[in-house]
Amino acid sequence: MTMRILPPLFLIVTLFFTAHSSAPAPFPFTTADSTDFIRMNCKTTLYPELCYHSLAGYANAVQQDPARLARVAVGVSLSRAKHMALYVANLSRQAEYATDPRATSALHDCFSVMGDAVDQIRGSVKQMRQLRGSGEELRFQLSNVQTWMSAALTNEDTCVDGFEDVADGPVKSDVCNRTLKVKEVTSNALALVNSFVAKC
Repeated sequence: MTMRILPPLFLIVTLFFTAHSSAPAPFPFTTADSTDFIRMNCKTTLYPELCYHSLAGYANAVQQDPARLARVAVGVSLSRAKHMALYVANLSRQAEYATDPRATSALHDCFSVMGDAVDQIRGSVKQMRQLRGSGEELRFQLSNVQTWMSAALTNEDTCVDGFEDVADGPVKSDVCNRTLKVKEVTSNALALVNSFVAKC
């Protein structure tokens, strides 16, 4: 009997201290409240449905905090960009695409600029985790995030632009479509950061 009770009790205690170590107060909002908050804020983005579906799973972490929402959105953007950079790296190593030098060059260039985008979004994530102060001090820190996220968007655009002179085919279509999806997530993250800045 004791052996059955202890693991759940240990889990409850562990979760309690984990939750309270990262947040000083208990969660005051229900998941429904938080998902409504996310949906409402996603309406300010260019791709509201994508925004909502990519962030709704983080409702308990976001609660109704615009700073947390922006931070989570930037984190999701980083994850998507990293996956894309890895995908392009793997494609560029495949020998069958070496027969088209323009496609090979475009893939290598895309990998390079996606790597830059990853670094810029990673810097944004780090800055969002270290926000402090208020007023001008806080807005200055957030301006770094806005600059880096804008630069990441430009790099993602550059990846797609690099395929303009490449003949239409499955590689071009696949890379461009995937990159555009990453760009949409990055755009949404930047919009949520901008929305947070407007509230500071």
